[in-house]
Amino acid sequence: MACITDDGFHEECGVFAICAPGMDVAHLTYLGLFALQHRGQEGCGMAVWKDGNIQFHKRLGLVNDVFNEEILESLPGSVAIGHVRYATTGETSELNTQPIVAQYYQGQLALAHNGNLTNTEALREALAKTGSLFQTATDTEVLCNLLARYAENSLDVAMEKAMAELEGSYALVAINDGKIFAARDPYGNRPLCIGKLAENAGYVVASESCALDTIEAEFVRDVEPGEILVIDETGIHTAAKVPSPRSAHCIFEYVYFARPDSTIDGVNVNQSRRRMGAILARETGDLDVDIVIPVPDSGTTAAIGYAEASGKQFTQGILKNRYTARTFIQPTQAMREKMVKLKLSPIREEIGGKRVAVVDDSIVRGTTSKRLVALLRERGAAEVHMLITCPPVLYPCYYGIDTAERDKLIAANHSLEEIRQYINADSLHYISLEGLYEAVGSDDKYCVACLNGDYCLGHPNCKKKQS
Repeated sequence: MACITDDGFHEECGVFAICAPGMDVAHLTYLGLFALQHRGQEGCGMAVWKDGNIQFHKRLGLVNDVFNEEILESLPGSVAIGHVRYATTGETSELNTQPIVAQYYQGQLALAHNGNLTNTEALREALAKTGSLFQTATDTEVLCNLLARYAENSLDVAMEKAMAELEGSYALVAINDGKIFAARDPYGNRPLCIGKLAENAGYVVASESCALDTIEAEFVRDVEPGEILVIDETGIHTAAKVPSPRSAHCIFEYVYFARPDSTIDGVNVNQSRRRMGAILARETGDLDVDIVIPVPDSGTTAAIGYAEASGKQFTQGILKNRYTARTFIQPTQAMREKMVKLKLSPIREEIGGKRVAVVDDSIVRGTTSKRLVALLRERGAAEVHMLITCPPVLYPCYYGIDTAERDKLIAANHSLEEIRQYINADSLHYISLEGLYEAVGSDDKYCVACLNGDYCLGHPNCKKKQS
């Protein structure tokens, strides 16, 4: 699970859907959302279909705070979708939590979305001009209104027509007429996979395969880029396939976001991070350190890979307090700095007097890295060498990852030596882009817009007239 700081990438969202005829699926949906909690901690929700009606429950908070046994028992039905949210469009409020449930021409509709559209404002303006009303600030509600434009068709056909107008990143799950509908953008930027329940009891769609494991569903395959699925009591069917210009899977799923036990588009996250560490060891050469420690949790596997490849001793070195609040929502800078000390506590007996190699997933603004280096020195580290399993982040992401504007990205405005001096490390080493490609097994199927500025899924400042 990613370590959440005010310096790095913040989680996006996670979606889950299940169709299991003859079963009540609220408890399974709860477990699936719990497995996806790392993808968003601001709010969550669930919508369940039974006998022509959709009941739902959603609130701000973590999955185990929003749901309890009484609430789950009040949501009977065999078809459900769920969502965990980190706000990328729309402020953090209960109104903006998902799924969105609406009255639709073809019956009730529930919709949940992971990703970020780059033409949201243009679509919203065009829809508003033709009478659409909006209650939230989310691009998910824009999607609902766009689907309603084509409501004379079945929902899968409406999705196909709507996808012709969408730009950016999205993985969708929806309920209509007792069926699950799911779609992945033509670039496959956001992950989405299919699982099968035991004894042919039904099918599941989820952002990550770890959610399938949690409910003991068998992984079937990833949803293909541009694919639209329909799941009903007869099974799972591909309703349409929107042409895919190229694959552009988000490379940060492997660096940071996804759980290590997930396999996404054929690449296991844990193994890819281990390779990142080993490649970083090869690229940095014989770094003269005594121990290798990770910044928990996303740096742990990479630090193991680095230690194995370099022959250096691995130790935890830093304790992560798992019960602290998110540092970036604290009200003052002084409080944020205190929260970093509560969240990440170096172990004096492990690092005192030693030359320490610290493996982390990324440096975005540099503020947390600076505080961490200071903490390590306070606890007695003789030297601190920072090793980063992601190349310098030079550009903002517009596809569902909450990163700073470019003037806040430290690598976009400062040299490697200036960054090293700012964070006060004895040395600073980033993996190369070629090394990162090697770790994930390809150099032609990933989106690396935040690293090289190639916004292949579109850019919000490049307006395209909407029909």
